[in-house]
Amino acid sequence: MVSMREVAAAASVSVGTVSNVLNAPDKVAPATVARVQAAIDKLGFVRNDAARQLKAGRSRSVGLVVLDIGNPFFTDIARAAERRAGEHNLTVLLGTSDDDATRERAYVDAFDEQRVYGLLVSPVGEDLNRLVALRERGTPVVLVDRDGGGTPFDSVAVDDVAGGCLAVQHLCATGRRKIAFVGGPGTLRQIRDRRRGAADAVGRTPGATLEIIDTDAPSVLAGRAVGEQLRRRARQDRPDAVFCANDLLAIGVLQALSLTGDLRVPDDMALVGYDDIDFARSAVVPLTSVRQPTGEIGTTAVDLLIGAAEDATGRNPEHVVFQPELVVRDSTS
Repeated sequence: MVSMREVAAAASVSVGTVSNVLNAPDKVAPATVARVQAAIDKLGFVRNDAARQLKAGRSRSVGLVVLDIGNPFFTDIARAAERRAGEHNLTVLLGTSDDDATRERAYVDAFDEQRVYGLLVSPVGEDLNRLVALRERGTPVVLVDRDGGGTPFDSVAVDDVAGGCLAVQHLCATGRRKIAFVGGPGTLRQIRDRRRGAADAVGRTPGATLEIIDTDAPSVLAGRAVGEQLRRRARQDRPDAVFCANDLLAIGVLQALSLTGDLRVPDDMALVGYDDIDFARSAVVPLTSVRQPTGEIGTTAVDLLIGAAEDATGRNPEHVVFQPELVVRDSTS
């Protein structure tokens, strides 16, 4: 193993300068950084991160646990978090809980064992005791896509009640009155909040009704199953508009409704999704959707984590809540 001392000798600098190049390159002149990096490349130096972690008490890795990395919404958040973390010489370790509280806990435990710099997490349920214990031992935690008001954690989220209200207000403004809300599982606060916003909008619209259609998962396959069910109903029993808790569900519903061509979107049934993923705009019928600022969510989450990690004064947690935006496309117009 090549040592830092050997790198320092090859670059004609001190061991401290090599350490700064590895951990805080902004403190070193660019020419010196280039010289040290050339020596590292030539000698094949790989730093002993376990030893450095033991000395520092924490690693330079950030744990990120999302509900479903297969959902492009979380993929975009992870990508933005990685970019921002890289700007601070941090790396992101990713895990997906698949909406399973046991799996989430296993990832939290694994990241705790790795002594991560901090943890970003989209919690599955309401039990945050494991995260509280992690924070009390000195590891900062930021809730992602979840308002942490009333908790000891920093958080970044979107106002999902407002988003649900936006979607259904739009459907009612186009003349729709028989609204169906499609979403699940109900253990996810985001889905409950979007449903509550939908109910608020229906309650303010004379003659409007809201049917709740639960799903086991917020997936394309679950959406297709709902679409098949709606397609088999008699015309008088069908809703004239569907608001899905995310775009994956909406795309599945759209696929099922379009299968035979006897039901047209939006003529026979208008359709709104949530998240505004890339697939929404490129669907066979471009999908109206409630947009969330995924890039800002990921970036802000890392900023909050760094702020918590570097502040030893015990500051009060910050709760950043973005407002959603309705993007109108052919599925409702």
